[in-house]
Amino acid sequence: MNNTLRLIISILLPQVTGALGALVTISSVGSWYQTINKPSFTPPSWVFGPAWTTLYILMGIALFLIWKSNHPLKKQALWLFGIQLFLNGIWSPAFFGLESPILGLVIIVPLWIMIVVCIKVFFQVNKTASYLMVPYLLWVSFATALNASIWYLNQ
Repeated sequence: MNNTLRLIISILLPQVTGALGALVTISSVGSWYQTINKPSFTPPSWVFGPAWTTLYILMGIALFLIWKSNHPLKKQALWLFGIQLFLNGIWSPAFFGLESPILGLVIIVPLWIMIVVCIKVFFQVNKTASYLMVPYLLWVSFATALNASIWYLNQ
């Protein structure tokens, strides 16, 4: 497979994951999410779309850099990326679809851990790929605090 096709697939994969999550989120944000207690540091809803789109692009570029490498840890790095992307993909249906901040928390904590592991393994394969995952880790750190606060305020 040539690198152009790998790049396209690498960028589309996280975007599709995000789009599927957004479908669940959109219906809930207009109803349930508006009625629950949220912490003072909750950003306006319009921030999430551009933030996630940017993060998914960075993740896709990171994935591409790993995928095109010949490093012995490439296969492990790709699996780790897949696991964290799966966790990312099921968070929205858990939190928004099932209207369950606690289930969201149960998913986002392992997601955060998997991102850290991904960054560490990516660093060994391609440092730039590792650095491209750092904004994602920072955003998910913030999202974890937000998720935990929403759970606490609504238990």
